[in-house]
Amino acid sequence: MFVFLVVSALAGALVAGLALPLAGLAGVTTAKAHDTVQYLPQDLKTEPLAQKTIIQAADGTTIATLYQENRTPVTLKQISPVMLQAIVAIEDDRFYQHGALDAKGTLRAMLRNQSSGGVQQGGSSITQQYVKLTLINKARTPEEVKAATAETYERKIAELRYAIAVEKQYSKDEILNRYLNLAFFGDRSYGIDAAAMHYFGVHAAKLTLPQAAMLAGLVKNPTGYNPIDHAGRAKERRDVVLRRMQELNVITAKQAQDAIKTPVINPAKVINVPSGCANSRYPFYCDYVVAQLKDNPAFGKTPEDAENYIETAGLVIRTSLDPKIQAAAESSIKKHSKPSDQAVAAITMVEPGTGLVKAMAQSRSYGSKKGQTSYNYNVEKSYAGGYGGFQNGSTMKAFTIAAAIGKGVPLTYRINSPQTLPLSGKKFSTCTGVTSDDDYTPKNSTKTIADPSMIDAARASTNTYFLQLSEQIGLCPIATIASKLGMYDAQTMKPLEQVVSFTLGSVGYITPLMLSNAYATFAARGMYCKPQIVTSISNKGKPVPTPGPNCHRALSPTVADGVNYVLNKVMEPGGTGGKLKFGKSDLGGKTGTINNNFAVWFAGYSSKLAAASVVADANPPYKDLIGQTLNGEKMRDASGSGTAGPIWETAMQLALHGLPSSKFVQPDDKTIRGNVKDLPYLKGMTPVDATAKLLSMGFKAAISPTPVDSDAPAGTVASTTPRQEDGAPEGATVTLVLSNGSKAPPTVPTPPITPPPPGTPPTIKPPPGFPTCPPWDPRYPKCGRGGR
Repeated sequence: MFVFLVVSALAGALVAGLALPLAGLAGVTTAKAHDTVQYLPQDLKTEPLAQKTIIQAADGTTIATLYQENRTPVTLKQISPVMLQAIVAIEDDRFYQHGALDAKGTLRAMLRNQSSGGVQQGGSSITQQYVKLTLINKARTPEEVKAATAETYERKIAELRYAIAVEKQYSKDEILNRYLNLAFFGDRSYGIDAAAMHYFGVHAAKLTLPQAAMLAGLVKNPTGYNPIDHAGRAKERRDVVLRRMQELNVITAKQAQDAIKTPVINPAKVINVPSGCANSRYPFYCDYVVAQLKDNPAFGKTPEDAENYIETAGLVIRTSLDPKIQAAAESSIKKHSKPSDQAVAAITMVEPGTGLVKAMAQSRSYGSKKGQTSYNYNVEKSYAGGYGGFQNGSTMKAFTIAAAIGKGVPLTYRINSPQTLPLSGKKFSTCTGVTSDDDYTPKNSTKTIADPSMIDAARASTNTYFLQLSEQIGLCPIATIASKLGMYDAQTMKPLEQVVSFTLGSVGYITPLMLSNAYATFAARGMYCKPQIVTSISNKGKPVPTPGPNCHRALSPTVADGVNYVLNKVMEPGGTGGKLKFGKSDLGGKTGTINNNFAVWFAGYSSKLAAASVVADANPPYKDLIGQTLNGEKMRDASGSGTAGPIWETAMQLALHGLPSSKFVQPDDKTIRGNVKDLPYLKGMTPVDATAKLLSMGFKAAISPTPVDSDAPAGTVASTTPRQEDGAPEGATVTLVLSNGSKAPPTVPTPPITPPPPGTPPTIKPPPGFPTCPPWDPRYPKCGRGGR
C-alpha cells in the first residue's frame, strides 16, 4: 500500500509539473531526485538519427555503405501493421490508453524491485523507452552514456519528466514511429527497416506475423535473443510475443499456432550490410572518394568531424566510376599481373572533356595480409592511402611536343641527334633563370636516324632530340603546360622541378590518375578538366551543392591537334606503341621508362577515353624491374611498350568495345610546317662568320663539339641543326656542325713549268674579239701558215 501511494504521488506530481516532495521518502529517492525534476527542461531535444551513407557507381549500383548505425528511417505507413501490433503487445499493451506514465506497469515493476532490493524491472512505457533511447543517442561522452543508462530512480524520474513533454509534443503514432526507427535490433541493425532487411531480406512494410513477433521480442535483449547466434532462445522469445498477442486478441489462436510452427529465421535470407570501404567491391576507389569528402570543409571543420558526418548523415553519394570500364581495367590487371608479384601494376582511366574518373585498378588487393596493401598506387600522397606515384620517364615528352608546337616549331623540325649527347654544364633556361647539370651525358635507349624530325623522334622516343628541343625552347614553356594539365609532384604536392632532364621525366613523382587526366586534355583538344570523383550528393532526397565539372581551356585546339598527330604516329607500325594499336579508332600514346628500370609506363588515349598504366617496384629501396616477377614470371626485359603497354591495350580495348570508332582532328598545314624563318646557307663558312650571320638574322648560335666527316674544309661549317632547308623558329638556337675535312676533294699539285728554249718566240693569247689563229703570225700555237 505504501509503494502504491508513492507511485500515485509521483504520477500526480509529474503530471502537474511540480517539484516532488520526496525528501522524506527514505529508501525510495533522495534530494537529488527532487533537484532532477525541479530543473529539467520542459521538452526533450532530439538529435538527427544516425543513418547509413551509400556510395554509388555512376549507374546507381552500390559501391559501399558507411555507417555508425545501420539505419533507414521509415514512416509509420511504411511499417507493416502487424509489426506495430506486436511491439505494442509485448512492450506496452496499454500504450494507446495511458499517458506518459503507465501507473499499473510502474507499480508492478516497483513491487518486484522492492522485493528484490534493487532495480530489476523497468515497467517503462514505450514513450519512456523512446526518451531513454533518445538520451543515449544524444550522448557524446562516456560519462553521458553512463548517465543515460544508469539503473537509478533519479534517471527514471528524469525519463518520466521528459516523457510528459514528449506526449504533449507528439501523437501516439508519431512516438511509436520514432521509437521503431530509433530502437536497436542487434547485429548492427538500428531501426525497424534495417532490421527487417537484415534478418529477413524484406522491408518493414512486408513483415509477416512471425517475423514481426521475432523483431518485437528482440528489442528487450538484442544480443541474447539474436536469432543468428541463439536461434533457440530467439524462438522462445518470439513465441512469447505471439502468445501475448493472442491473449490480447490481436491475433487468433490459429494464427498464433501457425506462426509458432514456422522457423524463426532462414539463414539463406540474412543480408549483411558491411560498413566501410574495406568491405567494398572497389575498396581503393571507395577510399579515395571518402578521402576527397573528408577534405571538404562543408562536411566538417576537421577530417574527424567530416568523417562523423559522412557516417551518420544518410547521404547518397554518386560517383564517376563506370562498372563496365572498371571491369575492363580489372580484367586487364588480372590478365597481365598477379597479387603475389614483386612488381606492382596499376591503371587509371579518365573520360576526356569531363574529367570523370571512370576506373581505377591495381594488382595488389586491399588488406593487411601478406601480398595485400592499403596503398592506392593510382593517386597522390595527400591522404593516408595514397602511394604518391613514380617517376614517369619519357611520357613527359608529350608536354615538350605541346610546348614546341605552341612556339611554332614544325612537326618536321629536324635536329642532329647523336646516340650520346654531352650536356655537362649546358645551361637550360627556366621560369626563374637557368639550370645546368655538371655531369650529364645522356644517351638514347633506342636506335634512331641521325637527324630525326619531331615525329621521328617521338616514334623512337629519341632522348637526345627532345633534350636539344627542350634546350632550344626553354624549360619554362614545357613546365607551364605540364602544370596547366594538372601535373605536380604527387609526393610533395609541389610544382615539378625544372631540371635539364625535365623532358625525360626526372621531375618528381607522377600518378596514373594525374597522367591519364593530363593526356585526356590532348584527346579533348586542349580542354583540361580537373579529375572528378563525386558527381552528386543528396541528403534525405534533397540535393547537396556539389562542384560539377571543372573545365577550362589549357591548350589551343591547334596545339592539341598537333600533339595528337605526333602521338598517333607513335602508334603506327614502327613506333614504340605500334604493337599496341587496335581497332579503327585513332589512338595516341607514349611510352615511359625511368633510370634503372624502377618503373615503366604507357599513357594513351582515343577521343573517348584516356588511360595511364604503370608497372613499378613499390618496395623501397627500389630495384631494377628486370629479374622481378610480373604475372608470376621473372621479367627479362622492362619497357613502356612491352611491360606496361599490354595492360593499357587490354583495358582500353575492353572499355571501348562496342562503341563507334572515333578520329582525331587533323592539324592544319601551318601546325605541321610550323612558323619558321629561312636559314642562310652557311656551309664552308668559318664559325665566326656563320655565328655573326645567324645573330644578324635573329637566331642564336651554338657549335657542336664533335666535328663530322664532310667535304667542307676542316674547321668550317659542314651543316647546321636544324637543316638549312627546314628553317627554324625565330630566336631558335642553330647548332653549327663543323667539318673535319675528311671528305674534302684532294688538292691537285701544279706541274712544274719548263721554260722554252732560248730564241723561242713567246706564246701570245689573242685578246678578246681577235681571231684565234692569225695565219701569218707564228707566235700563235697550233696555227699553220696556210690559214685557219
